[in-house]
Amino acid sequence: MNIEVKPRRRVRGIDPFGAEEIRRLVATFGSPLIIVDCERVRQQYRRLCRALPGVDLHYALKPLPHPSVVLTVLEQGGWLDLATTGEAQLVRRLGAPPERCIHTHPIKRDVDIRNAMACGVRTFVADNPDEVRKFRAYRERTELLLRVSFRSPGAVCDLSRKFGCDPEDAVALARLAAELGIEVRGFSFHVGSQASDAGKHVEAIEVCAQLLVQARKARLGTLDTLDIGGGFPIDYTRRAPDIGRFCAPIRAALARLPARIRIIAEPGRFIAGPAAIGVATVMGRARREGHWWYYLDDGLYGSYSGQLYDHARYPVEALRQGGELLPAVLAGPTCDSIDVIAENLMLPELKAGDLIVGRAMGAYTWASSSEFNFFPRARVVSVNQHSGDTGTVLETPLG
Repeated sequence: MNIEVKPRRRVRGIDPFGAEEIRRLVATFGSPLIIVDCERVRQQYRRLCRALPGVDLHYALKPLPHPSVVLTVLEQGGWLDLATTGEAQLVRRLGAPPERCIHTHPIKRDVDIRNAMACGVRTFVADNPDEVRKFRAYRERTELLLRVSFRSPGAVCDLSRKFGCDPEDAVALARLAAELGIEVRGFSFHVGSQASDAGKHVEAIEVCAQLLVQARKARLGTLDTLDIGGGFPIDYTRRAPDIGRFCAPIRAALARLPARIRIIAEPGRFIAGPAAIGVATVMGRARREGHWWYYLDDGLYGSYSGQLYDHARYPVEALRQGGELLPAVLAGPTCDSIDVIAENLMLPELKAGDLIVGRAMGAYTWASSSEFNFFPRARVVSVNQHSGDTGTVLETPLG
């Protein structure tokens, strides 16, 4: 991916999510389009800071590894959560301070470890004996957080099924690391995404607090860090809990930890999701079984991939207003029958060239899109990239 950010046009006082500005940006950059508003990135980052005071927020690049988002988080004094060699190389090219980065993928190739270290990253995550042993050769330059599993059936995406050790095995894992001379800084967990309440977070914090005490008594490492993961909910077609109220039980649980424990989190979706919209153009239409079918230049193989991979449903609307609302289907551009975005939507009658807007499309959309059937991925345009400058439009070319 070419990460060079090139200024294209400068205007003042814009809201990039308003109808007039959307039309102007499409006229300038084409369609399909992902519009990232860096001011909304700042707002989301600050909201979570207020909800979790004293917690160091490491933006997880996975949902939207876009340079404008990374730079905006760093501008706010934030940290970064990396999971792959590509992400490590991206933040290095952007000049991110390595001491503000951690590498949290629990399963890594040796080359991934070496590449991250070459970028200056020291802190890694492991969740099993084989993974811990990979760090023996690098014990002078690395330290570990040990990931613990807490299954969360209430989460839309349960990340503890694939990663994490059982809590009863965590101290033994720390003991193995100590025997190998590898520094253990603490424990980490991720209870999943889009949960309706913070009960599982609280449970995980309380269990990890006990594990920290046990491992510290056994002198198995510094044990001064707890990573509480991410997964904080946002609005899609359903309203999410207010983030302040959602985090209230988490704040109470963290307040019971010793003051020496550094708390970090890995928000990705919460920061990026509401900060971008997707814009697609109607390529054509057909009348089928009493419904208008509108075929867009973006779909499930493109920016709407999150409907398949992330179980998300995005609020979708037509930019055209007025007229009778009729039942409609939105379909993607490919020749695959699965490529249908939404059915039974009530929309005004649309024509080729009309625009469809998907809201809250910053997370797990462009990042997981493809060019199946040779339909190009959406172009990404970032707006309001510099704090206090409410009009700069920047494009990151793909390639």
